[in-house]
Amino acid sequence: MLHFSVGSLAIPAAAASASASALSRRRALLLSSLIPKFCPPYSHQSSHSRAPFSTFAMAVPPVARKEPRELVDHGDVRLDNYYWLRDDSRSDPDVLAHLRSENHYTAAVMSDVKELEDEIYAEIRGRIKEDDIEAPLRKGQYYYYERTLAGKEYVQHCRRLVPTNGPVTVYDVMPTGPDATNEHIVLDENVKAKDHDYYSIGAFKVSPNGKLVAYAEDTKGDEIYTVNVIDAESGKCVGQPLKGITSDIEWAGDDYLVYITMDEILRPDKVWLHMLGSDQSNDICLYHENDDMFSLGLQASESKQYLFVESGSKNTSFILYLDVSKHNKELVFLTPRVYGIDTTASHRGNHFYVKRRSKEFYNSELIVCPLDNVAETTVLLPHRESVKIQDFQLFENHIAVYERQNGLPKVTVYRLPSTGEPIGQLKGGREIDFVDPAYAVEPEQSQFHSSVLRFHYSSMRTPPSVFDYDMDSGVSVLKKIDTVLGGFDASNYVTERKWAVANDGTQIPMTILYRKDCVDLDGSDPMLLYGYGSYETCIDPSFRGSRFSLVNRGFIYVIAHIRGGGEMGRKWYEDGKLLNKRNTFTDFIACAEYLIENKYCSKEKLCINGRSAGGLLMGAVLNMRPDLFKAAVVGVPFVDALTTMLDPTIPLTTSEWEEWGDPRKEEYYYYMKSYSPVDNVKAQEYPNILVTAGLNDPRVMYSEPAKYVAKLRELKTDENLLLFKCELGAGHFSKSGRFEKLREDAFTYAFILKALGMAPKALL
Repeated sequence: MLHFSVGSLAIPAAAASASASALSRRRALLLSSLIPKFCPPYSHQSSHSRAPFSTFAMAVPPVARKEPRELVDHGDVRLDNYYWLRDDSRSDPDVLAHLRSENHYTAAVMSDVKELEDEIYAEIRGRIKEDDIEAPLRKGQYYYYERTLAGKEYVQHCRRLVPTNGPVTVYDVMPTGPDATNEHIVLDENVKAKDHDYYSIGAFKVSPNGKLVAYAEDTKGDEIYTVNVIDAESGKCVGQPLKGITSDIEWAGDDYLVYITMDEILRPDKVWLHMLGSDQSNDICLYHENDDMFSLGLQASESKQYLFVESGSKNTSFILYLDVSKHNKELVFLTPRVYGIDTTASHRGNHFYVKRRSKEFYNSELIVCPLDNVAETTVLLPHRESVKIQDFQLFENHIAVYERQNGLPKVTVYRLPSTGEPIGQLKGGREIDFVDPAYAVEPEQSQFHSSVLRFHYSSMRTPPSVFDYDMDSGVSVLKKIDTVLGGFDASNYVTERKWAVANDGTQIPMTILYRKDCVDLDGSDPMLLYGYGSYETCIDPSFRGSRFSLVNRGFIYVIAHIRGGGEMGRKWYEDGKLLNKRNTFTDFIACAEYLIENKYCSKEKLCINGRSAGGLLMGAVLNMRPDLFKAAVVGVPFVDALTTMLDPTIPLTTSEWEEWGDPRKEEYYYYMKSYSPVDNVKAQEYPNILVTAGLNDPRVMYSEPAKYVAKLRELKTDENLLLFKCELGAGHFSKSGRFEKLREDAFTYAFILKALGMAPKALL
């Protein structure tokens, strides 16, 4: 059972991925003199000479015209010269011309490191086994899996018949080879994407009988999906597409789909029942959430007998359920709507299982209630001060509980009594052991009628791995570890967990990665420091192959697990939101200062990166301590926070008031004004900055970073670079193809190297 995702400003794509960067105008030393000689060789170290930053001397940065607009709230007047850059239709010729001019300027400035960008891209792509399949999952009479092909951007969704009716075990292996059952390609995304610049499938759901597939596709990047139903064998369409919906879809038996639509501000607000073969206009609205601070989510229980609809804000959520087996399909309340109480649910046997959080039980408790008397609850796992219950998965005879303790995830498995027997507090659980000092663990889809728990594991030096864990014996079997090519050897790398001390004495965890034969740890090493710190999102230290193009060049890569995230429990989040939001920024600064003081880097070598809400973090710390950093990458950033939060017509604003505060109230207005990046840009020197955006982004409007860059150009007093790159055919998560995404990393890393004087001169 996964917690539903209500609308949020930003979910970090590849959560702790990272690219941070900037440029400097000074000449740099030879790259070979900056990288220890025992590091892996790169062709540009010896084949190119150092380049002064002269190739962009003739490029003129775009200057946005000023159209002064007074914004008046609580008697306070703010002057916004660049409000005109907001165009909700994304079609204004002047706005599009300005964005294109920014892109042209960025391309001109970066032209002298294009060869380096291409080289890094080739390195990153060279680590990927392009022709591969994921670990097959056995469901019913088929194995399901995704296949990637060499040179192809997108995946194929495949399945094979299971040759035996034996039970699912950790040793189960899908047969391949000439004697195996034939592979059937259910859906090839490469074919579907041919006519689109952007293509993303947000859901792929097989009907209970295995005969049909419903999939949700987005062809713009605006996260507004169209759902198609196809015959799983022939691929032929069944009925007409369902348009204008979210990616939340579930089967309610073999003949019905349940889905969610959004209102005019893209808030998921209605749940619908669709009978196959009928027109969408005839669909039945099962529930309409009228409170504009609440958004809807949809999830099926592991047993597949119930669908759960969660209506949630940032502080409160309640659950409705639908019994799939009943002919009369209607939603029934499971948990009440009580402010400050947050619930998620699933089902097993004759009980509902509910994770419940309140002000008193802030790290959550796990309770159970009978199907026929949901008011009669029994505590399975009580609230604990030092352990946060984050998630749980149910099985016919077991429950797997995902928790957090001391900043790290943990997984504990308990055996449940047989259906019909009394259920009491869980005892005698078996905790799964993990080997890295810091790591990421996430639940994978498992089979309810089995004793096999499947989970995903990685660390900053351990490639993504899928394990099957026998919950009866405790045996764990590695089903798949991603192959990393290009001579990757995990033993060459070190991961550490360190703690900085914030202004108020709070200890802030950091995860550090470096190549042990490429660093001196004397303050001379370059560093990329990543941060997020919002929405209770845990930025666990997972693996990302692209970052080794920096680490192998002597960089130290660090994730700062700052307040506002959820790494250290619920209070960690609450201490970094609303009127405590500035803790997020000062925590990040404290981490930077710790790393400098302890000789991991210096101000002259420190680059930082954050995306979306992490882009807000970047904008805030750059205003507060611009002297501390050499370069910053500010990705799809929420930098015009005050103006956006004052406008309820902008997507997500109303649902975000419980995260940032409602600035229509004076106290929140002035607090947000104290840190909102656009409102605090001033005449001072800034580091080199790269800002990115997506024109179709529904989470952070492209106009926020556009206005931010315009105001920085107007006021900053330095000659450091300020670049803006807006993807005109994408949304919040950049381009959709797997290789296209790597281009963004390569571009950013080339920018970082140039900023630090480590970029070679391009061959003429």
